[in-house]
Amino acid sequence: MPHVTSADGTSIGYDRIGGAGPVLVLVGGGLDDGTENRPLGEHLAKSFAVVNYRRRGRGDSGDTQPYAVEREVEDLAAVIDAVGGRAHLFGASTGGALALAAAAAGLPVDRVAVHEVPYQVDDAMVAAWRAYRLDLGKALDAGDRDQALRLFMRLAGSSEQDVAGAEAAPVWPALRALAPTLRYDAACLGDGPPPADRLAGVRQPVLLTTGVTVDPHMAGLPVDFFGAAADAAAAALPDARRQTLKVEGHVADPAALGPILTTFYAG
Repeated sequence: MPHVTSADGTSIGYDRIGGAGPVLVLVGGGLDDGTENRPLGEHLAKSFAVVNYRRRGRGDSGDTQPYAVEREVEDLAAVIDAVGGRAHLFGASTGGALALAAAAAGLPVDRVAVHEVPYQVDDAMVAAWRAYRLDLGKALDAGDRDQALRLFMRLAGSSEQDVAGAEAAPVWPALRALAPTLRYDAACLGDGPPPADRLAGVRQPVLLTTGVTVDPHMAGLPVDFFGAAADAAAAALPDARRQTLKVEGHVADPAALGPILTTFYAG
């Protein structure tokens, strides 16, 4: 697996999934070590030179401290430079917030698509988000990765039954390894609402997609949580368009999302 060295010396791992055409870099979301976006990348490789990288602290990528969102933007800049110097971006969930931050920072990006970025637009959810960030910091500072994961799942609308089921599942140890990066995703989202000043600086065309309903595993979220977040973000972006997928699921079905992205990136 190839690696690139970021500005602060952090080694960032990435894969070229294949394909020819414009470069498209996939940016993963919370608790993703780079595997979640791969099926979508394989679908898009029919039309694009797809690159899937592991954000810092995940998989075989390093995790130089102290963390800052600016370091993650530098990581993405290094990946883009290594794979051709310009790219389209796709960001899933909190990875979408990072992709938008990278575009606003002036990285050589052509078009940006994001799926279900979990910005908070309801007052109650903003309050819950800010409490989560404080509690998450305390849990991670205490080395309690299990509690950090529980806090994240509850915020994301999981039931206590879902949380208990996840703790008993074989995947839990892998999630524990990624738990420190929850703090990084929280930093990418900031105070919760869409960052209007940052988004106003994104000059590229941006596509914001959401599913027709909330994922069943996130049933505790408000109705149309992701749709409302996308609408609010779109209102702050200079060149935004919205599209709703006629499927449910926070991890989008490549067969549903792939054709939409292909059309968007083609201009």
